[in-house]
Amino acid sequence: MTNALPNTMKSRTLAIGLVCLASLVSLGAGAQGVRTPGAAGVGVGRKPPPAAPVPQVPAASVSLAPRQADFIVAVVNSEPVTNHEVRQRLARLQRQVASQGGTQPPQELLAREALEQIILERAQLQLAREAGITVDDLAVNQAEQSVARQNEVSVPEMHRRLAADGISQEQFRLELRRQLTQQRLREREVDARVRVSDHEIDQSLREQGVADQAQVDLNLGHILVAVPEGATPAQVAERQARAQAAADKARAGGDFAALVREFSDAADAGAGGLMGLRPADRYPELFVQATQAVPVGGIAGPVRSGAGFHVLKVVDKTRSGMPTTVMQSHARHILLRTSAQLSETAAAERLAEYRRRVQTGKADFAELAKEHSQDGSAKQGGDLGWSNPGSYVPEFEEVMNGLKPGEISAPLVSRFGVHLIQLIERRETKLNPREQREIVRQVVRQKKIEEAYAVWAQELRGRAYVEYRDPPQ
Repeated sequence: MTNALPNTMKSRTLAIGLVCLASLVSLGAGAQGVRTPGAAGVGVGRKPPPAAPVPQVPAASVSLAPRQADFIVAVVNSEPVTNHEVRQRLARLQRQVASQGGTQPPQELLAREALEQIILERAQLQLAREAGITVDDLAVNQAEQSVARQNEVSVPEMHRRLAADGISQEQFRLELRRQLTQQRLREREVDARVRVSDHEIDQSLREQGVADQAQVDLNLGHILVAVPEGATPAQVAERQARAQAAADKARAGGDFAALVREFSDAADAGAGGLMGLRPADRYPELFVQATQAVPVGGIAGPVRSGAGFHVLKVVDKTRSGMPTTVMQSHARHILLRTSAQLSETAAAERLAEYRRRVQTGKADFAELAKEHSQDGSAKQGGDLGWSNPGSYVPEFEEVMNGLKPGEISAPLVSRFGVHLIQLIERRETKLNPREQREIVRQVVRQKKIEEAYAVWAQELRGRAYVEYRDPPQ
């Protein structure tokens, strides 16, 4: 596989500006809440890094009694934190705990946690400003659209649901910008410095060898034929018949990836419907039961859930925790790096023009990449070679997975600049030992990143000057 992107882009890190939204509010709290990648369900995202240990915050710093006037409860490196901010964060934490079905901690304890979250956030944002880290509207728009996509709603509908939970569009976009800023800071200060040695990979493989061999891991292909809420019996019957047709074609040996594109209403349809190898307990129980007796390559369903009818293919079933079969993507891209002379918005406009020229037959993608791309793959016409799932940073991979062969993406922002991606083809293939080791490397690196982030955040918090203020009497 051609390693055309910077090495750090071959790592799997936290989804851009999304996973950490759990700290803002549990968007699934209401009946029509919005699901973030860290929420339970199909397509569960990676967990955020562990938080730094919480220092002892004076209980008197925060007033839980209603007051007409706001006041300062703490100062972080000369920047104030108000009681109103803490009470807002406290309310979000309470909604988050409630949506997860947990027991509410004492309000005073949760208020201290809310204040500490804000203090650490302030310290990180201050450091980001000192480092000149900024986030253009283009990146915020992209993150906003990504949240909506992963929740399978339009952006306006997402904002309507957020408004029902008391979160305005401006507040949501401001939080996205903060999260993106913190992520870019973390990528520079933490992620880029983490390396994984061959010895660590060998050690991880040895630990897997003595792990519980009874754990079954599944990789399922998924076709969802959605049933709209309040559907009539006739609509349900039509949807069931459509799902049955998909299942029959799959059992007859049809190309499952093609059937996914033809029939599936799921968000992952563009990636061939593969849900990824994961422990069986991380799949919906309905899926596990339906595929329990199905051999590798077999088809289950249609089975009914609240979302609609599901057709499932057992792509891989293993007890070792190591995937043996994956859906690989072959793509090429054009990368423009941003600078003081070229903003993200200007780079996106330039790439959008390249896209129009290719789509109208006035230019060739590979030739444009050779001429303009600021990446090591430029000499190969932007060709990135075959890649396994998890090879690229999430924001790049999410867009690539949504493309069909031959399609060209809209310009997208990553930590490396602004990209234009063209998907060439996909294939299902067996992993060789070298590729399996690379997957282990990604897992080990992600664990090291989480540990390094916790240490870094604690050290940053320790360097911050924090003065607590007593509430007015």
